[in-house]
Amino acid sequence: MYDIKQIREDFPILSRSVYGKPLVYLDNGATTQKPRSVVDAIAEEYYSVNANVHRGVHFLSQQATDLHEASRERVRAFINARSTSEIIFTRGTTESINLVASSFVESQMQAGDEVIISQMEHHSNIVSWQLQAMKKGIILKVIPINDAGELLLDEFEKLITPRTKIVSVMHVSNVLGTINPIKQIIRIAHSHNVPVLIDGAQSVPHQKIDVQELDADFFVFSAHKMYGPTGIGVLYGKEAWLDKLPPYQGGGEMIQNVSFEKTTFNVLPFKFEAGTPDYIGTTAFAKAIDYVEALGLENIAAYEHELLTYATQEMKSIKGMRIIGEAEQKSGVISFLVGDIHHFDMGTLLDRLGIAVRTGHHCAEPLMRRMGIEGTVRASFGLYNTKEEINVLIEGIKRVQTMF
Repeated sequence: MYDIKQIREDFPILSRSVYGKPLVYLDNGATTQKPRSVVDAIAEEYYSVNANVHRGVHFLSQQATDLHEASRERVRAFINARSTSEIIFTRGTTESINLVASSFVESQMQAGDEVIISQMEHHSNIVSWQLQAMKKGIILKVIPINDAGELLLDEFEKLITPRTKIVSVMHVSNVLGTINPIKQIIRIAHSHNVPVLIDGAQSVPHQKIDVQELDADFFVFSAHKMYGPTGIGVLYGKEAWLDKLPPYQGGGEMIQNVSFEKTTFNVLPFKFEAGTPDYIGTTAFAKAIDYVEALGLENIAAYEHELLTYATQEMKSIKGMRIIGEAEQKSGVISFLVGDIHHFDMGTLLDRLGIAVRTGHHCAEPLMRRMGIEGTVRASFGLYNTKEEINVLIEGIKRVQTMF
């Protein structure tokens, strides 16, 4: 049973008010709220186990290390990686992409070599590669999309040449909600011996991920978008690829031996984890994984699809409503505009009604230009949202309409 009442009780913030109205939190694509178990884990470790990991021989350090590495195993099992050596802890999706872009381009690419991204990418999967292009002269090629917000796979395959060295695309669009056919993308790329990086920031909270089944070479995601703490994320990489790449940062933990003449690097995964890790965050992240797995990813996906279907139907009944992105395969995100009302005005006035939505270009300016708009209002759903909250959103939009 999917007990939404019990679920909402696990998230104390959902019971607060904003401007005297009950909070309706529909900005889950930006970050999710945290259940008590996650917050309690943070407090508990700080109060009873806090010590730096890996380096200490004393009891607290050993205990903290055990918790940290147990969290790595928890992540490995969650995405079905082959080994914990393939799980690199980072600060989040953005750092994970930057790590791959920097290390991959440095070691695997020459001037004139190509990276393929898509027209719907988040800035983190555009700018990271552009920075490398400025340094090394690599070329970015872009998979186009249709008006529904779906990738044109025929055009994708045409972009691949002997100089294509990597494909880097998002699994689910943070703006359109489009669920991209990444199995097909990976299969096409691999048929040309090209590795693939998948940005899973918007997919991991909403569906079961099996990196071995997908055959992804790299897969990245953040804890805070799946009910975990901020400042912690994951880079999964096939061990064969991670072995080939040089370290992204230097410092403690990522070394084996250091002299002024030469440094040798640590084994995986520590080669990419310079400095003190967020060992408190990794423990809390494991608790977030426990939470979503207890509910069941399949149950979460089914429930959120029901919310998406209901919200889409109700929103289309509003005069002047324009939904941006209507892919056949879609996750729980609705970006919209209403008549001539500016997205910022709509978001600001909805906020006064207690409704938290996102406005702007959502870190996807090239996508906005492709759709011929400056920005949108975005409602994004999580496992704790309800149809009643959607009704409040619908009435809120109608009320804002009357003001214009």
